[in-house]
Amino acid sequence: MIDVIAIINVADSPVYWFSSLNPVYPGGFLGVIFLILRASVGFLFMIHGYPKLIHLREWANSIKKPAWLCFISAFTMFFGGVALVLGFFTFLATLPIFCSMVFAIYLHIAQGKPFVARDPYLIPNDQYQGPQGKGEPPTWEKAYMYCVMLITIMFIGPGAFSLDALIFS
Repeated sequence: MIDVIAIINVADSPVYWFSSLNPVYPGGFLGVIFLILRASVGFLFMIHGYPKLIHLREWANSIKKPAWLCFISAFTMFFGGVALVLGFFTFLATLPIFCSMVFAIYLHIAQGKPFVARDPYLIPNDQYQGPQGKGEPPTWEKAYMYCVMLITIMFIGPGAFSLDALIFS
């Protein structure tokens, strides 16, 4: 039988999977790039998750989904974002956020929203408007880009400037 762990070149212990699918923690310039990517994505998810946690009922009602499902999504966005910023259990932090983004893509597609919208200045008046009367067109482009970034973080790992590197290397 083929050893799956050996194929993807993961260290001997599956505990490394808490960190990433790559047991190497590059330092130097590459480590700084990984830090910037990981911390930026984590910070963005903290920004997206916090208001959803605070206004959980309103968010659940607006997307017509159960509050418990929205809580799981908001919780993983916020606290997964914190874990990403710290580089702590990076793989475990990215996986539930990734699932939330895939579900967001599904919701957008099911509603017939486009991947990329027309020029934002040509938004019809009846489409989404934020609290200040401004907003962005409803698309699934942003959720898709988050998925790409999360997959990248899952596979390349958190880099040397992370708690995972301190714990697992």
